[in-house]
Amino acid sequence: MALPPGGYAWWYVDAISDAQPDGSVHALTLIAFIGSVFSPYYAWARRRHGDAGAAAESHCAVNLSLYRRAPGAAGFQRRWAMTERGAPALARDAARLQIGPSRLAWQPDGSLCIDIDEWTSPWPKRLRGRVQVLPGALPGRAFALDGGAHHHWQPISPGSRVAVDFDAPHLHWTGDAYLDANHGSRPLAQDFRSWQWQRSALPGGHARVLYEVQPRHGDERALALAIDAEGGIRAQPVPPWQALPGSAWGVARSSRGAQAPQLIATLESGPFYCRSLLRDASDGTLAVHESLSLQRFQQPWVQAMLPFRMPRRTGGPAGA
Repeated sequence: MALPPGGYAWWYVDAISDAQPDGSVHALTLIAFIGSVFSPYYAWARRRHGDAGAAAESHCAVNLSLYRRAPGAAGFQRRWAMTERGAPALARDAARLQIGPSRLAWQPDGSLCIDIDEWTSPWPKRLRGRVQVLPGALPGRAFALDGGAHHHWQPISPGSRVAVDFDAPHLHWTGDAYLDANHGSRPLAQDFRSWQWQRSALPGGHARVLYEVQPRHGDERALALAIDAEGGIRAQPVPPWQALPGSAWGVARSSRGAQAPQLIATLESGPFYCRSLLRDASDGTLAVHESLSLQRFQQPWVQAMLPFRMPRRTGGPAGA
């Protein structure tokens, strides 16, 4: 897929571990970006040269977050990596995406093999290992998120399984996973003020997804989807709005449901983005939830902070 200047594409995986013998809980989130929408460098390039002069391929990154809650602990330990790389570090074809030393590749057996070789920031620790995603049903349907169809979201395989094998840090676990993708022809902040998103894994390979966007102009748009084990997608009535506690940075969080869900943990908290783990009040299922404020992301003080967490390397061929 050719990306226009100023555009973007990303592929997203999240996973939560099965019950562990020691009572610990593991989770991960992985996002591979071409045209990194949360990159201050890409935002600065657009301001200097305009969208026409800002090549998406010059702003690529693999973002990996690993989480572990020890038995009896209240919160999650985490390791986080996101190094932005330039166009020489990008290689891709129909079955493979390579960004620097990390790679996503579809295998002959239909699995998605993700090999990670990254460094955390701001304090450097090695993240090296493999995430093997075993997709369930593939719905094969994409949804426009805005009235002008500039931004699209596709639930590739909401009911997947995952096997995680890392030697840095030492990790071996399996669990339920979710796989989707987004792409757009122009920056998110051009059309949205914020959004709330969440997904829940249900027994038998079923899933629920809620996607609510607040456009810069016009009324909010909300999707409530039930996705079955065969990949069938049914639109559901959008449940009532439910408030959640704001994040430590003051990012507004909300959900949808007959009752307010329980906030189990805040996995990531930053000045414009928050990732949370929720428990549904009606059936007890866990949900991965994210809140995004693009108004915050646009603030110069926020973008000035981001390079401390998102270093940039411009040289080197793909694989280096």
